[in-house]
Amino acid sequence: MADIAWIDSVHHDSSAFYVTIKGTRIGDKGTVRLRAGLDAPIERLFVRTTPDGEQAMTPMRRVDVDAICQWWEAEMLLLMPLTHYRFLLVTSDGGWWLTAEGMQRHTPTDANDFKLLANYHAPNWVRDAIFYQIFPDRFADGDPTNNVRSNEYSVYGFPTIARKWGELPQKLTGGREFFGGDLQGVIERLPYLEALGITALYLNPIFTAPSNHKYDIADYEKVDPHLGGDTALSALRRALDEHGMHLILDIVPNHCGALHPWFIEAQGNSQAPTADFFTFNRATGDYACWFAVPSLPKLNYQSERLRARMYAGQDAIMRRWMRAPYRIDGWRIDVANMLARQGESQLGHKIGRGIRRAIKEENPDAYLLGENFFDATEHLQGNELDANMNYRGFGYPLLHWLAGYDNAAFGGAAWSVPYPLPTEAMVAQWQTFMAAVPWQIALQQLNLLGSHDTARFFTFLGEDMARARAAVTVLFAFPGVPSVYYGDEIGLAGGNDPDCRRCMPWGPEAWNEEMLEMYQALIRLRRASPALRWGGYQLLHAAGESVAFQREAAEERILVVARRGEDALQMLPVGHGGIADGTRFREFFSKAEETVAQGRLPLTGLPPVGAQLWITATG
Repeated sequence: MADIAWIDSVHHDSSAFYVTIKGTRIGDKGTVRLRAGLDAPIERLFVRTTPDGEQAMTPMRRVDVDAICQWWEAEMLLLMPLTHYRFLLVTSDGGWWLTAEGMQRHTPTDANDFKLLANYHAPNWVRDAIFYQIFPDRFADGDPTNNVRSNEYSVYGFPTIARKWGELPQKLTGGREFFGGDLQGVIERLPYLEALGITALYLNPIFTAPSNHKYDIADYEKVDPHLGGDTALSALRRALDEHGMHLILDIVPNHCGALHPWFIEAQGNSQAPTADFFTFNRATGDYACWFAVPSLPKLNYQSERLRARMYAGQDAIMRRWMRAPYRIDGWRIDVANMLARQGESQLGHKIGRGIRRAIKEENPDAYLLGENFFDATEHLQGNELDANMNYRGFGYPLLHWLAGYDNAAFGGAAWSVPYPLPTEAMVAQWQTFMAAVPWQIALQQLNLLGSHDTARFFTFLGEDMARARAAVTVLFAFPGVPSVYYGDEIGLAGGNDPDCRRCMPWGPEAWNEEMLEMYQALIRLRRASPALRWGGYQLLHAAGESVAFQREAAEERILVVARRGEDALQMLPVGHGGIADGTRFREFFSKAEETVAQGRLPLTGLPPVGAQLWITATG
């Protein structure tokens, strides 16, 4: 199939350039468009939908022909909350189906159809956001008087350890060593973040808990006093308003800490009001916990009272922090893949829908983000999560491609595949995960190169700036929302947890200035570019050591080229992307200009390893 040129020219995505529907309610209608090369031997074309489960085939009309493309169009009607559609091309070469995963000769399943959501309210600010993830204890110490002292209390049965800022975290004592970062420190550093171009913060847990990571929550209704307490969070909210920034917090509804009063009360009394919040074996004294960690008892969502306390009740925890004076803009759900799942009791989707209803009642523009290192797509169909931390659909395949082995196995997992990911396999993984969700969701996916749970991407890439340039360029150019893990923008190093949680160095002498300038430039571009914020996606080239794709909007096109090693690519084929001869492009980094000729763009200055961004030149 790869050697049939006209097939590569057939393109549709669900971006605004190809789907025009006035409104997003059931009953709204508009048009869908499909582009194909002039030599595509299309005799008839249909858009296939499934209203109420039955197949409907709507003929498309050829409405336009330009210098390089033919355009087909049909009316689209939103009849259901989730509308599936795909295209049937009747050609002189036989029948072909176009789905969100590409052209196929066989009849596909509905799973990877293009998808449109009706009655779905997207958090509109997210599309334009640049996120910055902060591990609070390691970002900045704004108030040394609230720092945890050595031997102040116990964590996991061992005394707390106070470390000096900048010392390296130690694996054996990782959860109980503290460096003094707090919310006051975040407030003090907002001018730095604003200058970087950040528009939204994601904070790891800040609620009262004994450990430094605070996933062992002891009180969901109080900000930990060592991070500044409730007053510091309300002050942070006011400061963020002044800087025009949004805020989402990390919550752990899957489990709490063993020091939580709910658990202490229930463990000692089978008749306690919170006894059904947990799963006990009273005969043995055992209880369900996260990954068999006794300090993290798992919450049991068969309990209606637990649901009311966590999200459903009018005064529920997840609602409370969305109200004044805190007014957070959304939640990141820890281990969302495991939430409300215990053996025979598989309530994940039910609880996910309930959480969505609750937070959207408080604020329709709230962002509901999940953590799932695997396949979250069944939770991303418009009635649960708005997005997932896009490890498997973006970051992991990209870093596997660049570094030669899987970041998920960094540190020597037995199942690790210690070989580079082929270029064709990387783009297939991207496409598979993108195709499985509605386009509105794809544009909201949180794309990241690393987090508090993974090795620093710069360390993973061997501190190779050329490979880092490729990774960061693709991060800011790929469909979805880019997220920067604190310190990545200055080249902060670190291996696996807890080494990836090093203190942010605030002396510029420790910064990688080349890295910082690259981040600043790419953030400015991302914030100004319609194509990168809401444009469609089309793969143009994936072979050898290079990959190229375009982001296409009515206002502009951007061609993204990334390379991990030298190969034969010198001229990028672009004719199948609907780009006519004579189209001029300017390269973002070098400012070189080139013109498309014979369906190809010369890639002047393409480095052996690195990236380029070619933007349609307007002047």
